[in-house]
Amino acid sequence: MPPSPLFWLLVATGLWLLVLLGLDGDGLLLVGGSSAMALTLLGAAIALPAWAQTVLFFGLAALGYALLRRWSLRSTDGAALLPPKADQAQVISAFNPDGSGRVQWQGQSWAALNVDPHTPLNPGERVTVMGRDGNCLQVMARKSP
Repeated sequence: MPPSPLFWLLVATGLWLLVLLGLDGDGLLLVGGSSAMALTLLGAAIALPAWAQTVLFFGLAALGYALLRRWSLRSTDGAALLPPKADQAQVISAFNPDGSGRVQWQGQSWAALNVDPHTPLNPGERVTVMGRDGNCLQVMARKSP
C-alpha cells in the first residue's frame, strides 16, 4: 500500500518545523520539506506506487538541493563581501608569520589577514582592503605608483 498524501504532509511539516527551530544549516531540510509537500499534492492528484513516491521524493530533494547550492554559490560569489571600492586601512600591529594582524579601517580596529603573507606589513603602514570575510578583512600592501 503506497503512503497516503497525509504521510507526506506529516513529513513536510516535520522537516519544516526543524527548519524553523534552526536545525537546517545548508538548506537540505527545507528542500526535503518542499519535496514532501510536492508529493502531498501529487499523491492527492494521482496514485503512485510506494517505490515511485520514494524515488520521486529523493529525486526532487536532490534536484532542489543542487539548485539551491548553485544559487547560493552564485549569490555569494564574493561581490557582497567586497567593499564598494578599494579602500585603505592602517596597520595597527605587525602581522604574524601566518598572515594575521590588526588594522584600523573606517575608524575601527579590525582583525585582518594579509593575502600576500610573504610581504611584511608593519605598524603605521597603509594597506589596501581587498575584501571581507565576516569580521576579518583581507588586506594587502599598497602598490607604489
